[in-house]
Amino acid sequence: MDASVARSRRIVFFLVPNFSMIAFATAIEPLRLANRQIGQSFYKWRLVTLDGGPGLASNGVQVAVDGSLEDEKRRFPTDEKPDMFFVCSGVHVEKFDSKALYSWLRQLNRSGVTVGAMCTGAWVLAKAGLLDGKRCAIHWENLPGFAEAFPEADIYADLFEVDKNIYTCAGGTASLDMMLHLIDQDLGETVVNRVCEQALTDRVRNPHDRQRLPLRARLGIHNTKVLTIIELMEANIAEPLTLVELARFAGLSRRQIERLFRRTMGRSPARYYLELRLDRARHLLLQSNLPVVEVAVACGFVSASHFSKCYREFYGRSPLMERRERELAE
Repeated sequence: MDASVARSRRIVFFLVPNFSMIAFATAIEPLRLANRQIGQSFYKWRLVTLDGGPGLASNGVQVAVDGSLEDEKRRFPTDEKPDMFFVCSGVHVEKFDSKALYSWLRQLNRSGVTVGAMCTGAWVLAKAGLLDGKRCAIHWENLPGFAEAFPEADIYADLFEVDKNIYTCAGGTASLDMMLHLIDQDLGETVVNRVCEQALTDRVRNPHDRQRLPLRARLGIHNTKVLTIIELMEANIAEPLTLVELARFAGLSRRQIERLFRRTMGRSPARYYLELRLDRARHLLLQSNLPVVEVAVACGFVSASHFSKCYREFYGRSPLMERRERELAE
């Protein structure tokens, strides 16, 4: 596209309380850099909160905004109508609830405005009913709870997803990747490369690159058999595989797996598998409002009582105590 004759693209960033500053900053800065490279304000943006007060980021920083949701609605019939509307959120997104925002997101979507989300913002879009049958991305830490709460959404642990006029990204620096994708569509590869040079980033990541470090780097182990087994465990949390099944998939005997795990991981495969399931359960307790019994089922426990017993033994507190502590911290 020839930027010199293109009309500007108007973008609204809606800041949910406790939004992620890194996700927001790495979304808005590439737009500024793109404007600088082409010598004009092709991208224009405004910031909005529910009541028009400053947006409070999860790091405690307050950000001045341009208006409230009601102000935004009044702008809609005018030439200030946005082309894109992004929801930026962060921690405790499951506590946020606004029927007015959900209704507005649906209206924007029906009118052809592109709707997007950064970090945990996909949770808000899903509550508005916009992600049923849609490919979407969310931060890996929130993915288990999101998948349980919104089974109709087609969730992926990707950096970002674009499904027609729905944009979602995992937050962090993935916002940069999503905006570079947008800039490439609008202004071309040359501008993207110049923005990358200014931002000191050496490449545009593929949207389907993984969010987390590979297991090899995360765990600091190199035995391919052990890595294969751990990947199988992580992929089968709700319905855990037996040691015999794991051995068959890995092409090893049960005894070989036992020896490998004790030597490499310092504990039995059964113990390691249990710790993985308990870690997933902790994320669900902290990142969702699922009842404890549903958390237990989602993590492969046969009963809530057995789950509570294992959880207390490992973390030193019950699942209910964990959730109460989270609520007190909020």
